[in-house]
Amino acid sequence: MAQIVLGMALSHGPMLSTTPEQWGHRVPADRAGKHPFRGRFFTFPELVESRRADHFEQQCKLEVMRERHAACQRALDRLAEIFAEVKPDVAVIFGNDQMEIFNDSLIPAFSVMWGERIVNSELSAARIANLPPGIAEAVPGHIPQGGATYGGSPELARHIVEVLMGEQFDVATIKSFPKGETPHAFGFIYRRVMRDKPVPSVPLLQNTFFPPNQPTASRCYAFGRAAAKAIHSWKSEARVAVFASGGLSHFVIDENLDRPFLDALQRDNAADITGIQEELLQSGNSEIKNWMALAGAMSEDGLRFNLVDYEPCYRSEAGTGTANAFVCWR
Repeated sequence: MAQIVLGMALSHGPMLSTTPEQWGHRVPADRAGKHPFRGRFFTFPELVESRRADHFEQQCKLEVMRERHAACQRALDRLAEIFAEVKPDVAVIFGNDQMEIFNDSLIPAFSVMWGERIVNSELSAARIANLPPGIAEAVPGHIPQGGATYGGSPELARHIVEVLMGEQFDVATIKSFPKGETPHAFGFIYRRVMRDKPVPSVPLLQNTFFPPNQPTASRCYAFGRAAAKAIHSWKSEARVAVFASGGLSHFVIDENLDRPFLDALQRDNAADITGIQEELLQSGNSEIKNWMALAGAMSEDGLRFNLVDYEPCYRSEAGTGTANAFVCWR
């Protein structure tokens, strides 16, 4: 039977694929929008006022941003080194879509990619031009120049689908990504951790972002446990790596959310891992549910949790930015 030999969870946001000097390109959008934070929506000035005592203007000085960016790059390099050391045969990746393959006419709660090929086409200049500032510059972080085609693992994927259905998860199945663009949740791992030489993989998508059919935290944890059951029962000698992509708190950083969650992962405490209120798991924070699925998958494997790094990367005086975290189980 197959064996899970590695677990990894990591952030994938644009701030990891752009320079600190470019982080400010996203701030005008921060100023223009309303942001969910601790169960309420705040304008940018309201965030500044409510969090004035935290002095985020000190956190987004260029020298501080450069230090944190460098720490994130070191953490990503370490994950890539660990992946290369372990040499898994296949990967299963929990991630989410942000209208890269679906749209508001069709958004499944859970999906499994079971095609033989995973195509990640290079975006056209027109498509990049229509992306928000701060996002367009990050495209090379998940789509290589000229695009790429990666191998799927249809045999494992089909087995996962069959087991998930038996575990009462009615999943959508995807043979190919319809727009030829691999969601950045997966493309970032192929590029940054697998260094453009990915092993065959099975993307598992959860609709973390978009109401009204977002799976709950406990449902995502159970989804991960069911996926691990499928891996363990797969009649293969394959050594499997399991990933979670995304998070932690963003687009408003909340260290009081992130740090207790990381501690819960360290303690392997399912109640605390899944006990975060749903109103806190919205917008960018919702990607924490991918980590919850991975925690479910890791819950019975006996692999040891290791926090590689946690870097809250602020980009404005309102505390906007991305809290980047990097962990592994091995």
